[in-house]
Amino acid sequence: MQFNVTTMFEAGAHFGYSKTRRHPTVVPYLFGSKNGIDIIDIEKVHPLLEKAASVLADLGKAGKTVLFVGTKAEAKGAVESVAVALRQPFVTERWIGGILTNFPEIKKRIQKLEEMKEKRANGEYDKYTKKEKILLNRELDRLNKYFSGLVGMMKLPDAIVVVDTKKEHIAVTEAKKMGLTVIGIGNTDCSVKSVHYPIVANDGSRSSIELVLDILKAAYEQQ
Repeated sequence: MQFNVTTMFEAGAHFGYSKTRRHPTVVPYLFGSKNGIDIIDIEKVHPLLEKAASVLADLGKAGKTVLFVGTKAEAKGAVESVAVALRQPFVTERWIGGILTNFPEIKKRIQKLEEMKEKRANGEYDKYTKKEKILLNRELDRLNKYFSGLVGMMKLPDAIVVVDTKKEHIAVTEAKKMGLTVIGIGNTDCSVKSVHYPIVANDGSRSSIELVLDILKAAYEQQ
């Protein structure tokens, strides 16, 4: 996918948050401020995005697994869409502590979800009472809500892509602890030092998030 400074401006990727929320590490990537709102210098961020895209391209060529994470309302749709298109795992609901640092336990829940889905589809729930079926379906719905995006992920991913590194700090911390490559989209309130490959961009806008993720998606798809 072709991308340039103009397309990023059009998507509103240059809009930061208020100066009062500014993280000191983003200062080198700021153009200035207007009416108390920080403006991101897209020309300086562009190389960061190119580097992150290069990393995704290498991961894609090597057939590596990339976990996409974004639980804020503005990110959910784009994160799921890109992950599904790439056949990669994703988390768009609350990050459950231990997804990476206690993966053996999480794997059991993923397997339980798959088993329960199969049993319901095969009609095995029909033998239970109405109350029992309500409880089983309630548990299935809960597991599906939090783990459906992880079905098929039978080992730790090789990297994660995170939207809003500040909000998803637990995911970032777990990934780094497990030695995974971390690519993070973060606005002016996020530390660029918290991830291996930061992308300073508006993480509160659907259009901005979609653009950046589409760029990363296209990079991963390169053969």
